[in-house]
Amino acid sequence: MKNQSKAYLLAMTAVLFWSTIGTAFKVSLRYLDPLTLLCYSSIVACLVLATGITLMRKWHQVRQTTWRDLAVSSFLGLLNPFLYYVVLLKAYDRLPAQEAGTLNYIWPLVLVLLSIPLLKQKISAMSIIAILISFSGIIVISTHGDLTGFNFSDPLGVSLAVGSAIFWALYWILNLKDHREAIIKLFMAFCFGTAYTVVAMIISGKMILPGIKGLSGAVYIGIFEMGLTFLIWLNALRLSVTTAKISNLIYLSPFISLIIIHLVIGEIILFSTVFGLMLIVTGIIVQQYLKS
Repeated sequence: MKNQSKAYLLAMTAVLFWSTIGTAFKVSLRYLDPLTLLCYSSIVACLVLATGITLMRKWHQVRQTTWRDLAVSSFLGLLNPFLYYVVLLKAYDRLPAQEAGTLNYIWPLVLVLLSIPLLKQKISAMSIIAILISFSGIIVISTHGDLTGFNFSDPLGVSLAVGSAIFWALYWILNLKDHREAIIKLFMAFCFGTAYTVVAMIISGKMILPGIKGLSGAVYIGIFEMGLTFLIWLNALRLSVTTAKISNLIYLSPFISLIIIHLVIGEIILFSTVFGLMLIVTGIIVQQYLKS
C-alpha cells in the first residue's frame, strides 16, 4: 500500500473515532458528572500519550523541557484539557448531543476572529461573509429553526457549547507559537490539565472511584478522543503528500456523528441541526478557501 493510501486510511480511521465521541460524552454523562468524567479520561489520555512517546523513543525530548516550556505547558493545560472539556462536557450535560457537538464545531471561525487581535492578522470582506454564514448556522441550531420567535432552546447550554470553542481556539493559537513536537506539547499539557482536574475534584469533594459503566466511558474517551486518535491523525499527516489531501476529511466527522447519535442514543436528528451544520461547514470551507 502506497503512503498516500495509508494516509487516507489512517485519516478516515481517526475521523470515524472522533465521530463517536459526541455519543460517548452523552452516554458517559449518565453515570459521571463532567468533572469526574474529565478527570479519569485525561488520566487515560496521559497514559496513552506516554505510551506513544515510548514507542516513538522521544522521552529525551521530554527530559529536555525547560522552565519556560513548563510555564507554557501549564497555561496550555489550563486551556486544554481543563477549561475546554469542563465547559464542553457541561454543554453536553444540558443540551442534546446533536446540538452540543455541532455548536462546538464553530471553533475554526472563532480561531479566525481571535487571530485578528492576537496574531495581528487582517480580515477581508469575504472572511466576514464566511463568518456570518457560520454564525447563521449557530442561530438555526440554537433556536431549532424558530427564527421568527428567536427562542433559544437552552441559552446557558448554547453559551457553554460556543464558549468551549473559544477555549479551543485560544489553545490552538498559543500552541502554534510553541515549536516543540506535537506529541510532546500535548502530553505536557495533559499532565498539567489532569493535575488541575484532580485539584478541582478534591476541592469540590468529588474524588470518587466511578462505577464500571462510567469508568468504561472515561477510558473510551481518554483513548479515542484525547489520546490514540490524535496519534493516528499525526501519522496520517506524516504520510500524506500534503496536509490538504486529508485535512478536508475532518468535515465528514460532524455528519457521521449525527448518524451515530441517532442510532445509539436515539435522538431524533432535527432538520434545523443538519441545515445549521451545513451553514457552519460552508462558512469554514469558504474561509479555508480564502487562505489557500
